[in-house]
Amino acid sequence: MAGTVTINDIARLAGVSKATVSRVINQKPDVDSETRLKILRIMDEQGFVPSITAAGLAGGRTRLIGVLVPSLTWPLIPQIMRGIGDIIEHSTYELVLYSISHEQDRSAVIDRILAAKLTEGLLAVYPGQATAYLNELHASGYPVVMLDDQMIPTGTTPWVGADNRTGAYTAVRHLLQLGHRRIGHIKGRIGYECSEDRYRGYCDALEEARIEVDPALVVQGDFLVTGGFACAQQLFALPDRPTAIFAASDDMASGVLLAAEEAKLRVPEDVALVGFDDTAPAAFMHPPLTTIGQPFFEMGQRATTLLLDTVNARRQPAPSWHTSQRETAPIREFLPTRLVVRTSCGAARRVPAEV
Repeated sequence: MAGTVTINDIARLAGVSKATVSRVINQKPDVDSETRLKILRIMDEQGFVPSITAAGLAGGRTRLIGVLVPSLTWPLIPQIMRGIGDIIEHSTYELVLYSISHEQDRSAVIDRILAAKLTEGLLAVYPGQATAYLNELHASGYPVVMLDDQMIPTGTTPWVGADNRTGAYTAVRHLLQLGHRRIGHIKGRIGYECSEDRYRGYCDALEEARIEVDPALVVQGDFLVTGGFACAQQLFALPDRPTAIFAASDDMASGVLLAAEEAKLRVPEDVALVGFDDTAPAAFMHPPLTTIGQPFFEMGQRATTLLLDTVNARRQPAPSWHTSQRETAPIREFLPTRLVVRTSCGAARRVPAEV
């Protein structure tokens, strides 16, 4: 057949109506198996690829899920996207990816996404300042799931993230088990819930070891390499500097390594170091970085599953109690982290016990 094959061509060749072909494309159950197989065979023979968007808009539904991500250069994004793709691959949905730079107005971008009427739901990865707007969107009935929102949690939008507090506790406990007692902490950016959770985990481990938190050993960072460098300089300048540092991100830990080199300090011989994230560069630092691994792949999987569950439930009438339950019991899932031991913590070398 010359030219582009249309749904009308498939209907004519199959001897059925356009509506019947549309029902087959949209996987409706009200088409007998023989007719369905005939239509699918003709579509395959003619190389017909249905327009997901057009078919969806015709029925008031699409098979597209939007994914809103910050810069694609973030080293954690590929792992998250692999998890999202793993679930989408086994579903009837396709992805529409939206990337937002720091300079863009997130709310305006979300408005454009909604105005296009292409997607049935939105998975927002690290939405930041758009959190309040997404909460309003969710409250209005549009399916939204947030993946590891960095801001202090509000609203009832379903949320999936890492158990930052337990992860930080595990990191500091590991350093304590190696014999360290003066453990510095470089905090994450102010106003981020994960920053406070990682600080709380640091405090939990020290409290368990009956060590009082020394304010001089806690410095305010910003999750950036430059911030880690500046904070490490402060810690190294102390009269009684720490023997170990727990940095709230791998990037800041990288800054600590640079500051240690400048100060002629060896890692881990002079100062042990543990980061947080386990992004790809961590294993290739010098020395390789001991860190807390976030379950980025699993977070992507779980957030996508929650969103598809919501979208599919929206296609069917929900019980009268469903809405009220969603409002009173927001879904907030904290997935477990893991300790990844490499050279920078000096695991093979214990600090001598204090006399």
